[in-house]
Amino acid sequence: MLQQALDFREESEAVFALLNGLDDRDWGKKTQFKAWTINDIVAHLHMGDYAADLSLQDTNAFLDLVKEFTVGRQQHGRLAFTHVWLDGLRDRALLHRWRTFSLEMAGRFAVADPKKRVQWFGPDMSVRSSITARLMETWAHSQAIYDLLGQTRTNTARIKNVVVMGVNTFGWTFTNRKLAVPTDIPYLRLSAPSGEIWEWNQPDQANRIEGSAVEFCQVVTQVRNIADTSLRVSGDTATRWMAIAQCFAGPPEEPPAPGSRFR
Repeated sequence: MLQQALDFREESEAVFALLNGLDDRDWGKKTQFKAWTINDIVAHLHMGDYAADLSLQDTNAFLDLVKEFTVGRQQHGRLAFTHVWLDGLRDRALLHRWRTFSLEMAGRFAVADPKKRVQWFGPDMSVRSSITARLMETWAHSQAIYDLLGQTRTNTARIKNVVVMGVNTFGWTFTNRKLAVPTDIPYLRLSAPSGEIWEWNQPDQANRIEGSAVEFCQVVTQVRNIADTSLRVSGDTATRWMAIAQCFAGPPEEPPAPGSRFR
């Protein structure tokens, strides 16, 4: 069984537990993420899950979806097209469709060959990377909902998947902005939710990032500005990376302004 698929399922279930207690009036409330509502976030997650699952099962059907999405985005805008694609499905009906599908999808990824290559909107990737990306998106986008509702998330070792994605996209952060990739990737020393220490790369006093693994994940997924964390960053390369870190695909995105996204 592919562990990342099981972790995705558990993360999705944690978010479902949060959303299942919403009042009917909550779904239209705007979050700090681009003023997206809770409905917008769940719709976005569901479409991403659907696309990833289609890429696993039927490449041609996935490519047809990409064409449909490209045209729809040009006509309506990305988020508006997502709601058109869902035919107006909203609120608790949307929640239950997303939840049911995510559970089924996790089961299919769990038994898939983790090294199989699958298509995506950008470069293709492995099955393992695809489901890890869905876990990352679920974790990252749901942070805006936790913040809006004033809830503190209980993080687990599942976030190690997000840390790994953040580390693996060090080079992507720079090349995506047409910048030269530094050769001295920083040393990471992060505290896991359990208190365990996670480390990556060679120890280096002059080029390092230390602190909470949760806060590192918040920075690389751009749900927090580095200034709104207690991460300790030393050295030019580490500082430059944390200022623009982006572990997700797509064109370069600027991190949120300091103080703009936190509970």
